[in-house]
Amino acid sequence: MGLLTELARGLVRGADRMSPFTSKRGPRSYNKGRGAKQLGVQTSNKKFILIKEMVPEFVVPDLQGFKLKPYVSYRAPEGSEEPMTAKLLFSEVVAPHIKKDVENGTFDPNNLEKYGFEPTQEGKLFQLFPKNYVR
Repeated sequence: MGLLTELARGLVRGADRMSPFTSKRGPRSYNKGRGAKQLGVQTSNKKFILIKEMVPEFVVPDLQGFKLKPYVSYRAPEGSEEPMTAKLLFSEVVAPHIKKDVENGTFDPNNLEKYGFEPTQEGKLFQLFPKNYVR
């Protein structure tokens, strides 16, 4: 029954609407592409500016002498670890250092750069201001 409905739809709506939309059917500026991520921006005068922060950086460990193959089956069971959140990351990485310094009496609230906090948000792509916090 599917063939008859497609033929009827083609006759009613027109055969041209049934064909796939390609770059030959669109305007001159249309480029379908292959779903690749943009690595920069295009200016109004059609000049492309590459942004280094948008270029993906692949960190691959050295697998020399490693016996397992770099493949994980889709049938593998899901992991038992809970997903990483900002609160969990803080409690596992920064909180023990702060607790140790409080116990030793060397904690200085004016010197938070020691724990990875940054004094200002100048030059950051996503700045952390109170208006950006989740409400």
